Amino acid sequence: MKMLIIAASAALLFASTAYAKVWEIPSNRPIATLDMPGSWKTNETDNGLEGTSDDGAVYFSVDLASPKKMDGIIDDAAKFLDDQGIKIDTNTQKYSEDKLNGKDIVYISWSGTDKDGPASVGLAVLILDEKTVLVLTYWGTQGEEDKHMPEIGKILNSIKLAQ
Repeated sequence: MKMLIIAASAALLFASTAYAKVWEIPSNRPIATLDMPGSWKTNETDNGLEGTSDDGAVYFSVDLASPKKMDGIIDDAAKFLDDQGIKIDTNTQKYSEDKLNGKDIVYISWSGTDKDGPASVGLAVLILDEKTVLVLTYWGTQGEEDKHMPEIGKILNSIKLAQ
């Protein structure tokens, strides 16, 4: 029985990683890399990458930025979310600091709404070094996003400095 569980776990691990694609950010001069699920619709942007889960319940993007422009980063993210029809309830804001893959990260999250109704919205700044940060933007339809949390965890854990 123990061997069956080990074999099944290994099969799931290999199956889930077999369909992931490693992306370089930005692709023309890689600073960082991350894995996106192969089933997601993923596109390069001017400064990074964006992806949407296959069912459209979750949006996740990563953009390269300079810490010297932090005020502009947050303003740009807020404008982007507004342009996408995401409404944030500022009274629900939560702020935390942590480590992600050995790097400092600041998380800000809110409740809000998207075209499908109630949504979770998040913005994070991952500090790669004194000259470079990654801005992570997220929103997911509440009730539908939970099934994608393992994928989001894998994406976050895969972020690394480019070699």
